Amino acid sequence: MSRRRGPRLSTKLMLLGVALLILPWFSFRQLVEMESFLIQGQSQAQLLAAEGISTLLNGREDLFDDLPLSAEGYEVLYVHPLPVAVRLDGRDGEWEPLFDRRQGFGTVPDAEDPSERIWLDGSFDLILGERNGQLYGVMRVNDRERVWRDPDYLRLDNADHVRLSYVTPEGEPGRLQLSMQEPGVISAYHMDADWRFAAQGQPDNRIQGFVQPSTTGDAWVLEFRVPLEMFQGRSRFGISVVDVDDPGTREIRAITQTLPKAGAEAFNLVVLRSPEVLNIVEGLGYAGARILVIDARRRVRAETGSYQSTPEPEAPGLGDSVLESLRPLVRSLLDAARGENDEIAIASSGEEVISDAIAGTPSVLRRRLVNGEEVIMAAHPIVGREQRVIGSVVVEQNTDDILELQRAALERIIGVSAASLLAVFLVLLAFSIRLAWRIRGLGAETTNAIDTQGRLKTNQLRREIDAGDEIGDLARSVSNMLAKLHQHTQFLENMPRTLRHEINNPLNTLSTSLQNLEQEKPELVGNKYLDAARRGVLRIGAIVQNLADAANLEESLGAEDLEVIDLEQLLENYVRNCATVHPRCSFVFRGAAQPVLARVADYRIEQLLDKMIDNAVDFHTPGTPIRVLLDLKRETLEITVANQGPTFPEEIRESLFDSMVTQRTGTRDNRLHFGLGLYVVRVIAERHGGTVRAANLMDGSGVAVTVSLPLAQDPVRLRAAG
Repeated sequence: MSRRRGPRLSTKLMLLGVALLILPWFSFRQLVEMESFLIQGQSQAQLLAAEGISTLLNGREDLFDDLPLSAEGYEVLYVHPLPVAVRLDGRDGEWEPLFDRRQGFGTVPDAEDPSERIWLDGSFDLILGERNGQLYGVMRVNDRERVWRDPDYLRLDNADHVRLSYVTPEGEPGRLQLSMQEPGVISAYHMDADWRFAAQGQPDNRIQGFVQPSTTGDAWVLEFRVPLEMFQGRSRFGISVVDVDDPGTREIRAITQTLPKAGAEAFNLVVLRSPEVLNIVEGLGYAGARILVIDARRRVRAETGSYQSTPEPEAPGLGDSVLESLRPLVRSLLDAARGENDEIAIASSGEEVISDAIAGTPSVLRRRLVNGEEVIMAAHPIVGREQRVIGSVVVEQNTDDILELQRAALERIIGVSAASLLAVFLVLLAFSIRLAWRIRGLGAETTNAIDTQGRLKTNQLRREIDAGDEIGDLARSVSNMLAKLHQHTQFLENMPRTLRHEINNPLNTLSTSLQNLEQEKPELVGNKYLDAARRGVLRIGAIVQNLADAANLEESLGAEDLEVIDLEQLLENYVRNCATVHPRCSFVFRGAAQPVLARVADYRIEQLLDKMIDNAVDFHTPGTPIRVLLDLKRETLEITVANQGPTFPEEIRESLFDSMVTQRTGTRDNRLHFGLGLYVVRVIAERHGGTVRAANLMDGSGVAVTVSLPLAQDPVRLRAAG
């Protein structure tokens, strides 16, 4: 019977453990869905916040109608409220909160991201601020060759300087130059129409400033302050940077200015943040959110807060190093999940949201900035007294908190899942090893309970008998089965003895009756029917005796003593006597031509030979010899009895030496056989530490039965036998 191979029990348990991975996968999908839910909730919250702020500004046309011109057609310069006073020292560190609102001029290309700009000599970026009626400005001018003003020259246009063009309260053009004689305090002069000489001769002390070379050495930073009353009623002016590189010729190399759009007046529109609007919305800002108030002409009138949230540093925990190693995996998983149905537009502005709000429709937009941040913009219109839209409120907030919460949750899910899976894997591994060990032990003990010939060696199991689980139930069931088999085997082994006793009594009576019948009626002597009855009685007695002998053979073999004898001489004498017992058969003996010593019981060897010779006589072809061979090997001897005749079928070769197996159907004699001959041969051979085998002759002319026995190894007994 072939052994079927399949997955081992440990493999199945491991696959069951791996199947637990579906739980963290469901958690991951839940997180992805939660992200959409939270972002939708944040969008609604921002829209409600924008609606609430717009309610405070509804009907306040006075806060929006204070500019004389439309912003269309002008390059707008935004002036931001300054929360703290600025110290004029030529350093821009105090302006850092407004760095993201810098306006650049003279760069190629004029990209939104400052890191992508190509800065040319004379190009600059500008930040304007307002505090306590003063207009503040900071400029960073890129200039590798700086030429300072020479005080010996009356002309002011032959050195690096900054020009401010504006309209005076009287409507006249105003020209103001910020002159730099050396790093430090600057001087401001009102200039003539050609920008060459000072119109008043003396600097205007109301304008103050400070210039300082940058730390990199390829630029200079200028901070200045101008009273807003100089532009009262005229919110327009322009700024130009004049670059001179040759200190000898002092010729102007380039002029970079904040140019207006084509067709507009030669000034920039300065949009001041409305203080009243700012006071209204300033207290409404919250962390991570930016609030903008925009008028109907798309001008930012107030701004507070920022969506650039600064995460607070956390104290490192015990598993931070593990979580840090998981972050690349977490980001890739979230990006992959988000990329399945990502409809976020990559944009740098929310013009669509603002346009919808100014048109009177509240709207929300989720957009991704070029730096990778995701921002939600919610805009709600501000309505005037006649239901006219006078502006809109825009609330911007990034999704970092949501995404960070999602990432942190996923990191913990992965960490906990990995630890749980590892623990489950180890537990399942230990359980499977323990379970397999118990099953293998029980299987080995069950297998050893029966020998190779199918005889019971024990009537009960000892392993797992006291276990309370299913393996214990199996062990107890197998043990009960072995006990019942042992009882049945004992019954079968004792049956021949019982039958011999029970059958011999009537057989003796029958035999005596036949003898008495012959004595009383002599004329029946030689009667064929009487002779047949006598032969039947003798045959039944022989059968009963054979059965009893076979049943008692193993017991009697265990009680016999062995001695060292010369099998060469024993076989030679035995074969010589066989000619007398079987006169119709011829026998050929071939020995080893030397003493062959073995530790055996001599009469049991003769009994073994009797069965082998009887088997050969019954199956040999008449007129062919029966050969008896004795061969020496290194540590064993072999006794072979070969005859010509019918061969063994392959299907019974493995069971030839079992009890009650016979192939005498169709033989010449009509004696009743129970298949005990070769069984007795096997039992005697194994009792002497040997083996027995049967094989067909190579030419297919007959069969050979070979018994292999160990040679004697005791030198003392060998000398005694010699």
